[in-house]
Amino acid sequence: MFHADIQFTKLRWLLTIIGLFLYLVDIWTDVGLALKYFQEKNYIWAGLTLAFVVAGLLVTQIFSYTWYRDDMNNVLMNPEGNPTISGMSKHGLAVLHLFGMGIFTRYYDLLKKGFSVVWTSTNSYTVEERGGVHHNLFCDATDLSMLKLFESFLESVPQLLLQVYIVLGHNDSSVIQYLSMIFSFCNAAWALVDYRRCLRRSLPNIMEMPSGLPTVIYLIYKLCTITSHILSYSILLMLSTYNTIGLAIIWLLGTTWTYLLQTNFCSSRNLEPLYRVVVGVILTFTFFNVKGKDTKVPMIIYYFFYSLTNIVVLTLLILLKPELQRATFFLPVSGVIFGGSVLGLVNLVLYYVFLHPRKKSDEVDGLGQQAETTGRIKNFLQP
Repeated sequence: MFHADIQFTKLRWLLTIIGLFLYLVDIWTDVGLALKYFQEKNYIWAGLTLAFVVAGLLVTQIFSYTWYRDDMNNVLMNPEGNPTISGMSKHGLAVLHLFGMGIFTRYYDLLKKGFSVVWTSTNSYTVEERGGVHHNLFCDATDLSMLKLFESFLESVPQLLLQVYIVLGHNDSSVIQYLSMIFSFCNAAWALVDYRRCLRRSLPNIMEMPSGLPTVIYLIYKLCTITSHILSYSILLMLSTYNTIGLAIIWLLGTTWTYLLQTNFCSSRNLEPLYRVVVGVILTFTFFNVKGKDTKVPMIIYYFFYSLTNIVVLTLLILLKPELQRATFFLPVSGVIFGGSVLGLVNLVLYYVFLHPRKKSDEVDGLGQQAETTGRIKNFLQP
């Protein structure tokens, strides 16, 4: 059964437009910044800036097209075997995704369906039919939010790390650079909260994430821990660019752990390795429940090493680069790393002890028993 009181509202429709705006501006500012670097003959920075944009676009197109194809082949979602979905054939969808229009296609489809339901629909639905329509809209919104989460950690968050490193380590800054960092930060923050809320509304047997204080506490926890991690990584790179090897090792550990958990997110086993690689990137910056099970111990271990990393980085900066203690950024950055770590962990505890929506069968940071719904939503990362 669907929650009759969970509806895709006019506000939800407008928030979808805001998410699209942040996504577009984030990409535009990054491309503009890459062009600026290219004009200044900073080819490495231009290449890296564009590489993150391309990585986010490429991965989201691959998964978006695969999910469309899966939905067309799913007898529960397409019982009549219709050769089209959202009015498009497989070949038409392939062309759109080839030109990087996958996410925009999903935005258009969701906004079109949502508009017909929340702005022009009459009360012709029964209670059960209305619940099914709104549930389907939230399933579409969750697909979109999952893709946005991929894009955020493949493009926005690494982009933020790169630009912070350039500003702090090379004393190179500009208006377009700050705009790029601001919108990368906003896009990542939006993606985190939007995914969290859409996920729980698309799983009818799971309690919804309440708005207000719980959402704010969850957002503070995520943003503070991710921001302090980004600053720590940028200082590591300032100490030596060879520390990129250390970041690669952290990514490899996260990817290896995902392999050991034997995730089963993708319908195609050939695509599962790519999913695990992407999850490894996400785990480099923040913790997610990879398999939907009790994660109390893994979370404690993760944030122990997270705290240790931040402490060690500041210590190495003082010992190996004592001259940087006189730099204007030293105190603010150190304060954000330390304060962000403490504030993030405090809010983590507050959220999961007092505010985390759960049922009797729910597990820490997990899902418990689930109703039958789209398989990929049930098997995706759980916040």
